[in-house]
Amino acid sequence: MAEPHDTPAVSVVAPVFDEEGAAPALAREIAAAFTGRDFEIVFVDDASRDGTRAALNGLKGEIPQLRVLSHRANSGQSRAIRTGVMAARAPLILTLDGDGQNDPADGPRLVDALSAGGPELALVGGERVKRQDTRAKKVASKLGNGVRKRLLKDVANDTGCGLKAFRRDAFLRLPYFDHIHRYLPALMIREGYQVAFMPVNHRHRQTGQSKYTNLGRLWASLSDLLGVMWLQSRSRNPVGVDEG
Repeated sequence: MAEPHDTPAVSVVAPVFDEEGAAPALAREIAAAFTGRDFEIVFVDDASRDGTRAALNGLKGEIPQLRVLSHRANSGQSRAIRTGVMAARAPLILTLDGDGQNDPADGPRLVDALSAGGPELALVGGERVKRQDTRAKKVASKLGNGVRKRLLKDVANDTGCGLKAFRRDAFLRLPYFDHIHRYLPALMIREGYQVAFMPVNHRHRQTGQSKYTNLGRLWASLSDLLGVMWLQSRSRNPVGVDEG
């Protein structure tokens, strides 16, 4: 496997929290999926209480593209993603969840679609097919996605999918808040960008447990929705900027 370049073509960002069982296998899968490409892998350990950080650091000799960042205090998935994006060296970012349910083999397709779309296309999101979750989670997700899509008009059927390819500079233009990762399509559109979506695989969780509950997600999403609706209402887009 080739040594990473100072400025790779794509940075794969994976936030993890207490995923000692899943993270090493996921790192190997990401490296295999991007073999032959110029890439780096940025894992962000959100102050795990288990051996996640040590397990990942132990892979650096095996995977030279691997970088491991660690929060000193637990700050949530959105902050871990932002930490990874800010540290990333590539202009294109691919994110995926650290629990292993997203399939890294889908990542190159999303990145290629983003690259082929031109600078106006800022995000290509994954939409999970044959979702491998409990019935309660699937029902709650379908309801939440439907309400969000109707209110925000973000044309997204599944913003909860962690597999997303986007332009780093576009992401850093967005206003940051906790749970922003679920509202990236709406916020990209607010900035005048285009977004697209592709079907992706979804897998059973093999180790660990979910960090979210349906009730907890519902409570957070209510205030988030109102906040993003406010941001949309206060947006004024110049369409473009000319000099001279």
